[in-house]
Amino acid sequence: MASHQLLVTPPEALLKPLSVPSRLLLGPGPSNLAPRVLAAGGLQMIGHMHKEMYQIMDEIKQGIQYVFQTRNRLTLAISGSGHSALEAALFNLLEPGDSFLVGVNGIWGQRAAEIGERIGARTHQMIKDPGGHYTKQEVEEGLAQHKPVLLFLTQGESSSGVLQPLDGYGELCHRYQCLLLVDTVASLGGAPIHMDQQGIDILYSGSQKVLNAPPGTALISFSDKAKNKIYSRKTKPYSFYLDMKWLANFWGCDDKPRMYHHTTPVISLFSLRESLALIAEEAGLALQGTDGHTAAAQPTFTALTSPWATLAPSPEARKRAGCGRPLLEAQCCAGRTCPPVSTHKATAPELSWHRGGGGHWPQTGPFVTGGGSEGPGEQLATAPGCHRLPARAPSRAGPAALCEGSYAPAAHRHHDCRARWLRLERHRQVPHGPLLHRNHGRPGALLGEGAADRPPGLQRHPGERGPSD
Repeated sequence: MASHQLLVTPPEALLKPLSVPSRLLLGPGPSNLAPRVLAAGGLQMIGHMHKEMYQIMDEIKQGIQYVFQTRNRLTLAISGSGHSALEAALFNLLEPGDSFLVGVNGIWGQRAAEIGERIGARTHQMIKDPGGHYTKQEVEEGLAQHKPVLLFLTQGESSSGVLQPLDGYGELCHRYQCLLLVDTVASLGGAPIHMDQQGIDILYSGSQKVLNAPPGTALISFSDKAKNKIYSRKTKPYSFYLDMKWLANFWGCDDKPRMYHHTTPVISLFSLRESLALIAEEAGLALQGTDGHTAAAQPTFTALTSPWATLAPSPEARKRAGCGRPLLEAQCCAGRTCPPVSTHKATAPELSWHRGGGGHWPQTGPFVTGGGSEGPGEQLATAPGCHRLPARAPSRAGPAALCEGSYAPAAHRHHDCRARWLRLERHRQVPHGPLLHRNHGRPGALLGEGAADRPPGLQRHPGERGPSD
C-alpha cells in the first residue's frame, strides 16, 4: 500500500476562532436577522425527510401563501437564492421556440432575458432606461406584437429603484393567452402584493431581503394556468434540480407520496419558517399594512425631495465616516410606530446633522441612513413602502420620485446602478417624529410637521426662506 504524505498543511486561518463583525445592514439584502430568526439557525439538525421536517415544510407553504396572498396549491420554497426561483420559473414554463416578453428596466429583466435566450425561447425585450416602468398600454402593444406565452415584470427593481404597478396587468395578459411572471425579491414585505387578486400566474421572492431571513431559500408559487403549462410540456425542463414536478411532489403539492429529490437546507428552512411566522403574528404588517406605512412616510420623503432641501452631515459625522461627501439620514415612518430598517453597510451608524451656526441633533435610534458616495462609512439605505431616497442632488428629484413607477437618481454600490431601495425590518422599535433637515450654509426650510415639534437648535431662523409650516 502506497504511503502518502499531506501536501497541504492545515490552514492557519482555520485554526483561529471565527470572527464576524456586527453591522447594521441597510442595503437591498441580505438584511439583519430578528432574534427569533437568528435563534432558529442554532437549532439542532433533523433529517430533511423526517415527518417533523415535512410538518415544517407544510407550515412554510402556508406562510408563503399568506405573504403572497394566494390559494395556489403549487407553492413552495426552493433551495437557493432568488436567482434559483427565476430559473425554476423559466426552466419549467419555457420551451425552445416559445415567445417570451421581458420588461428590461434594470438588472433583473436583463437576467431573465438572458436565461430565456439560453433556453432557446424567442426572447423579446421591452427596454426602458433605468428608472422607467411599464404602462398597461405599452405592455398590451408588446403582447399584441409578439404573442408571448409568458411576460416577465419586476415589481421591485432594486438596481434602479422602481416600483412597477401590477393592478390590471394579469387580466391584460390573460386576454392575450399569456402568463404573468413577477419578481418580488426586493419588494415582498415592503410593498403590497396580492397574487390571486392581481391575476399573477407565477410569483417568486427571496428570503434575505425584507423577510429578514438568511440567504439561501426562495419562495415561489404557480397558478393553475401555470401549473397546467408545466404539466403539459413537450420537453423535459433543462434542470433536474429545478424540475417543478419533482419539487411539487417533495413539498407535498400533489396527491402522491413524497419522494426524495434533494437534501434541503434544513436550518435555513427553520429560519424561513420563523420569519414567515413573525409576519403572520403581526397580522399583515408586510401586506395590507404597507399602505399605511407608505402614507405615513410620505411627508418624510416629500420633504427629502423638496427643492428647498439638501442634506449635509456634521463635521463629526464626516470625520467618523472618513469621507467628506454628503450622507443621508431619515426617519422610517413619520409619526408611526414601525420596525427599523434593514441595512447593507454601516461602519459609522451614528450620524448627526447640523445647520449653519446651529446645534446638533444626535441620532437617538435606528434610522434610515443613506449615502451618495462609496467611501468608508457609507450608509446604504432602505425604508418602508419600497420608496427611493435620492442620494445626491435631491432638489432635482421632486416628490414624484417617490411615486409608484418612478425613479430617483442615486448611487447603488451593491448593483453598480443608480438607486437604492427602502424597506422594513420588524423586530425592533424606531423612535418617531418629524424628519428635519437643513441645507448647510444656504438659506432653506426645515421641513417637518411643524416648527413646534423641531428639536432644539433646528428651529427655523426668521431670516431663512422656504415654504410655510
